[in-house]
Amino acid sequence: MPEILIFLAASEEGYAAPAAFGIQDYVWVSIAMLVLIGVFLWKKVPGMIAGGLDNKITEIKQQLDEAKNLRAEAEKLRDEYAAKIASAEQDAEKMMEGAQREADAILEKAEADSKAMVARRKRMAEDKIAAAEREAVADVRAKAVEAAAAASRDLIAERHTKDADAKLADEVISSL
Repeated sequence: MPEILIFLAASEEGYAAPAAFGIQDYVWVSIAMLVLIGVFLWKKVPGMIAGGLDNKITEIKQQLDEAKNLRAEAEKLRDEYAAKIASAEQDAEKMMEGAQREADAILEKAEADSKAMVARRKRMAEDKIAAAEREAVADVRAKAVEAAAAASRDLIAERHTKDADAKLADEVISSL
């Protein structure tokens, strides 16, 4: 393994400065910085940074545009509602009695509609529950039939050997 030669060279100030291969420390720092910058350029780090910044700038511009649009919409809505409020205040006394009558009628209609809707939903829920019960019973019956068939098959397979089959065939033939 090659050994790195480190020399201590006396500097002009009188103290010993480290040196390797006869090169002073400030030269090594410069070489290291050049290598680091070279690696950054080779790996295209400035391009990645610039691309990231460009993407962030684009995103911020989109957010600013969206904020401007939202602000314009909010101002438009504010102006619209301010005009409606001014108009409503002028007509409020005239409309109060009519609104009260309409509110009472709407309330009665809403109560009737909600009762009808509750009854409809209750019927639908009951129908769904009944259908689920029928499906569950059908599933249980199907599973019971499958289990019975499997048990029958297993019992027949266990109890009927060649001799039992021959005996059964003889009994059937003799009964004829």
